[in-house]
Amino acid sequence: MTHPHDGAAGAPTGPDDPTDVKSRIRRAVEEHRATLLDLSRRLHDHPETAFVEHRAAAWCSEVLGDGGFTVTAPAYGLETAFEATLGEGPLTVALVCEYDALPDLGHACGHNLIAAAGIGAALALASVADELGLRVRVLGTPAEERGAGKALMLDAGAFEGVDAAMMVHPCPFDMSDFRSFALGTLSVTYTGRAAHPSLNPHEGRNAADALTVAQVAIGLLRQHLPPQWRVHGVTTEAGSAPNAIPHRARAEYELRALAAEDLAELRERVEACFRAGALATGCEVRLERPEPDYLDFRGDRELIRLWEANAHALGRPEPVERPPFACTDMGNVSHVVPSIHPVLDISGGTCGPHEAAFAEAAASPTGERAMLDGATAMAWTAADLAGERLTARSGAV
Repeated sequence: MTHPHDGAAGAPTGPDDPTDVKSRIRRAVEEHRATLLDLSRRLHDHPETAFVEHRAAAWCSEVLGDGGFTVTAPAYGLETAFEATLGEGPLTVALVCEYDALPDLGHACGHNLIAAAGIGAALALASVADELGLRVRVLGTPAEERGAGKALMLDAGAFEGVDAAMMVHPCPFDMSDFRSFALGTLSVTYTGRAAHPSLNPHEGRNAADALTVAQVAIGLLRQHLPPQWRVHGVTTEAGSAPNAIPHRARAEYELRALAAEDLAELRERVEACFRAGALATGCEVRLERPEPDYLDFRGDRELIRLWEANAHALGRPEPVERPPFACTDMGNVSHVVPSIHPVLDISGGTCGPHEAAFAEAAASPTGERAMLDGATAMAWTAADLAGERLTARSGAV
């Protein structure tokens, strides 16, 4: 059964009627429904964290291989990344699949739905790719929660030749024009000198004190930072016994700013606070970036327009507008390739990502309906883009 609004408003008609193509795409998603639900549920029941998503990558690759895609796994230097391709058209669309989970919380960010939606869109496009002039590239991208897998794959050439990149993400609301913070990570290690706190404290250099000085400096700095800049972290080591001056202290911090350009300034100011701690206590400090920076997401206006029309045709809720509220390594992709990262409501606003209740929502009927809608809308958006590009090429001739 087709949806009454399968065709986008204003779409051209003729022998290659986009309305018919969209009906076929929607039917294809429904035909693969059982496979997609099974995949999503398996991923949900077997969560794997950053860079160890071996089962997830294998299961996704298997479904795509069965669907006629040429699969390369591992790919781009990452053991749990894959690439699957189909079609030889002039327009290359990348469908991005995340599948890593959170420690202790499982799929509380709903990446099981992201992977299934991307694969659903790919399978739906498989039968019409040549007709539309599409080359479909599915990228399995590990380590979104921690590790910036997409940034690593981008540097390795995974997105070369891509004309548009798409993914969807679960959320407590629908949003088409998603925006994100830029995020940087910082690992801090202070090295001091151990001593007895009563016998010879004057010979000690207290690494925990160095960290305390830095944390006070950061607390004072926050008063003078723009409202949307964020600095937050945890202490992971600061001594183990009260009768020994700590000779080592460690902390992990995250820095968030509205844009990549702002992040560079924020990092410089925060690192100065950590150096101040070393200077004040006579300790040494080592500052490291454990992973690439996550850049702010910048959605492509043309793709957003097409997505919104298709989401509306599917009966999705009216999209909200909100300032940045999260970070994603899809931001790095969006700086290089026209991209969209719409979010879809799976919880009715009752809970948000990184909560235990959201993991339950990621396996709920509402979550699975959003996954199928996301697969359909992404495939429709790719079809619309192909149609518009074909019209533009014909006009140019």
